[in-house]
Amino acid sequence: MNLLAITQHTMLLERLRTAFEGAGHTVTHVPDHLHALASEAWHGAHLMLVDAAGEPLDGYRLCHLLRAESRSLFRNLPIFLILDHPPAELDQERLREMDGDGFVEADASIQNLLDVLGPLMEGALMRGQRARATLLALGLPGPQIERIAEVVKHLGFELQVGNRKQLARLVRELHPPILFMGLGHSIDKAQATLQGLSELPRAPYPILVGGLPSEAGQRRLLTAGAMDWLTLPLSAPMMLHACRKAVEWTHVRRIQGECQAQIKDLLDRSKVLELETSALRNEVLTDALTELLNRRAFTQHLEHAVNQWERHHRSFVLILGDLDYFKLINDRFGHLVGDQVLRAVAQRIGSSLRRSDLAFRIGGEEFAVILSESGLNAGAEVAEKIRRRIDELPVTLDSGQNVFPTMSFGVGAPDGSDGAALFARVDQALYLAKRKGRNRIEVILE
Repeated sequence: MNLLAITQHTMLLERLRTAFEGAGHTVTHVPDHLHALASEAWHGAHLMLVDAAGEPLDGYRLCHLLRAESRSLFRNLPIFLILDHPPAELDQERLREMDGDGFVEADASIQNLLDVLGPLMEGALMRGQRARATLLALGLPGPQIERIAEVVKHLGFELQVGNRKQLARLVRELHPPILFMGLGHSIDKAQATLQGLSELPRAPYPILVGGLPSEAGQRRLLTAGAMDWLTLPLSAPMMLHACRKAVEWTHVRRIQGECQAQIKDLLDRSKVLELETSALRNEVLTDALTELLNRRAFTQHLEHAVNQWERHHRSFVLILGDLDYFKLINDRFGHLVGDQVLRAVAQRIGSSLRRSDLAFRIGGEEFAVILSESGLNAGAEVAEKIRRRIDELPVTLDSGQNVFPTMSFGVGAPDGSDGAALFARVDQALYLAKRKGRNRIEVILE
């Protein structure tokens, strides 16, 4: 038996191999859902496990695709969803909607996998029988029709008899995956029928029944669209073999078209989501007044910088700045002027940094900077550069008046503590600069 695992849970994959490969089964691995769609990875699978989560296609949607009406071949394929948590009622509801068979938790033990999946791998349990599909017979005598009907019913098919005038209507109404067509005595008539068949949407797989014509006739019929021949007298094994080839070919053609359509749809949706996500991220993480990143973004980036320092020793420097006597500016000139000063200060901070550095407005008149791949000396130099730009360039108001803001700074680097502790230490340095007279920098030495 072949177990297909579409998962990124490597430890679960190893436990599946330990549980089943020793018993002679095969565990085939595909890393993600789109890869599985593109490669038709489920071909030949007897049991499928797929991650419930996934972007832009998740396991529930993939299960729904395989259970769809046009994919009757996969109605008997057991499909289990892999969860990284115990299944909740919402998970159970989605599973029922998508006609899945159950859940497997990503941290399931080998014994649990054997208990849940073992009976299916041994063939002891099966899903419900698939609905019968209809095949079409055309231009065949009664005994041959009876023979074909008797054989194909073992594959779960029914046989419908028609004539050439009814062919287009029967194909549109029944969507038969296979057409058995008698050759008769006229290759011209068979060729014309095949050519007309190829122009129909969802045309069936044509299998000719009768004696083989000459090689020239065979070439004409193959060019017109014939896919296989059954010679007389009809052989049940050869008929079964031809039907299996036809079903496989029909499914591959349909699933390829569906895959291409789904991938295009997913890519289009992904582009839209990326644009929406980018716009939302900018809105949520940007300070509307200064267009710098806001306090929420600062918390996220500081945590990331600390993690990178702990794991990969990537150095960084944190600078905190606070405008001096900003309340006096608001009281004297008004809040509109205060906003103009804040925008001007933000512009000077941003223009003093490299592209890899990040600037934030984290409070009313409080700002922060994270310098990547930098040490304390470089951090102190950048803070001094910003201080001078603010101190030496007054903010000219629309009225022509000049405002002369100044800013105090604290500078520090990580020392093994978390982001909150680092922020508190640099904040203390900032207020030390305030107590020492403002418009200055204080550095926390390592």
